[in-house]
Amino acid sequence: MALRKLNPITPGQRFRVVTDFDVVTTSKPEKSLLASKTRSGGRNNDGKMTMRYLGGGHKKKYRIIDFKRNKDGVPATVKTIEYDPNRSAYIALLNYADGEKRYIVAQNGLKVGQVIVSGEKVAPEVGNSLYLSDIPLGTVISCIELHPGQGAVLARSAGTFAQLMAREGKYATVKLPSGEVRFILLTCKATVGVVSNSDHQLVVSGKAGRSRWLGRRPRTRPVVMNPVDHPMGGGEGRATGGHPRSRNGIPAKGFKTRSKTKASNKHIIVRRKK
Repeated sequence: MALRKLNPITPGQRFRVVTDFDVVTTSKPEKSLLASKTRSGGRNNDGKMTMRYLGGGHKKKYRIIDFKRNKDGVPATVKTIEYDPNRSAYIALLNYADGEKRYIVAQNGLKVGQVIVSGEKVAPEVGNSLYLSDIPLGTVISCIELHPGQGAVLARSAGTFAQLMAREGKYATVKLPSGEVRFILLTCKATVGVVSNSDHQLVVSGKAGRSRWLGRRPRTRPVVMNPVDHPMGGGEGRATGGHPRSRNGIPAKGFKTRSKTKASNKHIIVRRKK
């Protein structure tokens, strides 16, 4: 994976930095794994705007991703590595030995023609999905389940990874991308390797119009609103706005919103970095 800085032949390209998609092998998705995706524009079923700054954007089809990796023991060949408009990471199309096709989130180093497999007592190689009880300690993992059979929910974004630190009783100790260290059941699955497209964080849009292609409308700063619209609005001239807080009055910048009585608190060993 590499980045390209464009020549400034237009104002929008002056600062733009893009990935060169050298890993992507095809631009045509698998039709049987596509689903339609409706756009709400931030409106609910009454047509009332409940989420601001959403709307427009390019039309997308949803790619049905297999986050559960539950075809245990059936080898699959990587047919293509593809771009997915619905996520930051690339996806891989798998052809299973029994003829079924599935998309998965691609890991760094996954190549077309590579054979991967999921299940018990599988080799801990890139792209393979194993139970945490079978993965060697210190291994870099991604696409981790939080509850057995739930499907991957942790470390799915581009370039993210976690590390398996230890095993104790029925739990594994995993260090997550946020820096949080927590217990996860050994019967949960994870995929070996780092999620693909790690250069995603270095991409520069170059112009405001690209945000509109992605369905993001311009955001109004709270400090320029009126008091009726936001707690930070109002005042004569350019007022500072006071303590930063949300539209609902919840303070930002360090205010903890996690419940002190949340059941999963006992599984967190080290809190995430501030």
